[in-house]
Amino acid sequence: MAIYAIGDVQGCFRALRKLVKRIKFDPTTDRLWFVGDLVNRGPDSLEVLRYIKDLGSAAVTVLGNHDIHLLAVWAGVARLHRKDTVGPVLSAPDCDELLTWLRHRPLVYREHDYVMLHAGLLPQWTIAQAEKLAREVEEALRGEAFVDMLPFIYFRGSQASWSTDLGHQDRLSLATNVMTRIRVCTPEGEPDFSFKGRPNDAPQGLVPWFAVPGRATARDTIIFGHWSALGLFVKKTLIGLDAGCVWGQELIALRLDDRKVFRASCSG
Repeated sequence: MAIYAIGDVQGCFRALRKLVKRIKFDPTTDRLWFVGDLVNRGPDSLEVLRYIKDLGSAAVTVLGNHDIHLLAVWAGVARLHRKDTVGPVLSAPDCDELLTWLRHRPLVYREHDYVMLHAGLLPQWTIAQAEKLAREVEEALRGEAFVDMLPFIYFRGSQASWSTDLGHQDRLSLATNVMTRIRVCTPEGEPDFSFKGRPNDAPQGLVPWFAVPGRATARDTIIFGHWSALGLFVKKTLIGLDAGCVWGQELIALRLDDRKVFRASCSG
């Protein structure tokens, strides 16, 4: 059995099919782990959702910011943006079935020595703290009142500070934004959600979330995506897999047992 971690698909179904063929994926014995952002910006979000959902237990995916945006639009909490390409999902006859499945995906997934999430963590959080926060978000998304909770989960503000005294709604907002949108933060752990460039181009006073000295999760192996300007990033305890497929670059799969990298071109 092999486990392959796959970067941000974002509706690029042709590239996903090429990659699955390249790794000779066998759904009866192998598993695919997706770092989130299954949908949006690419042309075939509907096909991606149907394919991954139909894989059943052979696939694991965590929620990304584009996935949560789609849920928010579906629930009437947010509007489509000009560059969104998820219209076919929302008009599909199986839309409710697909998005009910999507809202039951985890925000953080841990198995053996690996922790997978879409973007990153605050440096002061331990894995146990992150999992506890993620469970709160997941319970809110999966509950009967999820439409009422989505405005707090979907909050897109840029100012947020962590405190153990935060109320429930503020915890939902901060946890979701950090885990699905963070790239950089201050050395003190104040997140910034606006920067999207290369690490060396970060504004003064901001560093990659994983580069903060004394990070509480420094010994944990974390798999993430979200940062296309970072590209493929493989270190001892860090595996970044967003290689900019939706921007015409590559979709990446990394086999966990030997860290072999497989690539599929996303240009054409």
